[in-house]
Amino acid sequence: MRHNPLNIFEVVKKSYRPNQPKKNGLLDPIYALVDRVTPKPIREEMAFFTDTSICTGCKSCEVACKQWNQLKNDKIRWSGDSYDNTFDLSANNWRHVKFIERFPEHNEVDAPAPMTLDALLNEPKRGKWLFLSDQCKHCRNSPCRSACPTGAIVRNEFGGIYYQTDICMGCGMCIAACPFGVPELSEETGHSMKCSECLDRLVDDLTPACQLACTTGSIQFGPRDLMVQRARERLEYLVTHGHPEARLYGADPFPDYDSLNSFYLLMDKPEVYGLPPSPMTPTNYMPGDYLRGAATLILCASALVACLL
Repeated sequence: MRHNPLNIFEVVKKSYRPNQPKKNGLLDPIYALVDRVTPKPIREEMAFFTDTSICTGCKSCEVACKQWNQLKNDKIRWSGDSYDNTFDLSANNWRHVKFIERFPEHNEVDAPAPMTLDALLNEPKRGKWLFLSDQCKHCRNSPCRSACPTGAIVRNEFGGIYYQTDICMGCGMCIAACPFGVPELSEETGHSMKCSECLDRLVDDLTPACQLACTTGSIQFGPRDLMVQRARERLEYLVTHGHPEARLYGADPFPDYDSLNSFYLLMDKPEVYGLPPSPMTPTNYMPGDYLRGAATLILCASALVACLL
């Protein structure tokens, strides 16, 4: 992309060259400030499949992500509710391992200890740990890309969502548009940042750093059709082996949202992991919000005029 030196008042008169993308009908005057080029054709749609049933919460993926992408460490702090010390996804945390502790509020402190090996093995479980290595969902129909006024957000040739920080103006529209709360503005640069899918590795036929570092194979990456097939086979295995609560999240389209290129096998309801059970595109509601705002403004102006007369 190259900045267009057109005067801002002449932007609305700009015509697009035949080899440029068609108008999107949203913010063309702003888009026209930059000469856009046609994205590279899709080579093969790739996807992450994260199997939470075998994640141990080791955070190797977090470390590998920071190391490869040269991300700074935030100040270490503890929530007091978990062993997690990174809290959530941010401009410096492109991957975050969630710790979900599912234990009863009150535990028996004076319960007798099991005296035999059989008693120990048959002791009823009183809770469980759940782990989720979270990241950008690389939505197949991404609202952040539609909301970006400068065209800084593109879909790369592998089907992932890539942020070109050099032309990001830090408006935060992508943050408002993301139903998963993924992108965040960097305090240092002012640019919006998130998982890049290790695009620089993919173009050299390497796998993402997080997948390479995963010690249990919880994070898998490859052609989307293959990943969906593996996810369904793994789900069937778990359900038939005593885990009816297992479910896939994002492999198939939601009622009001398209499927994801980073989907999960969960061992509980999505809301337990902090995921919206039925995500929606926030921008779908913007026209109604604008109309309500305009109507409110008209009513207030009418009331003010009536008071002055």
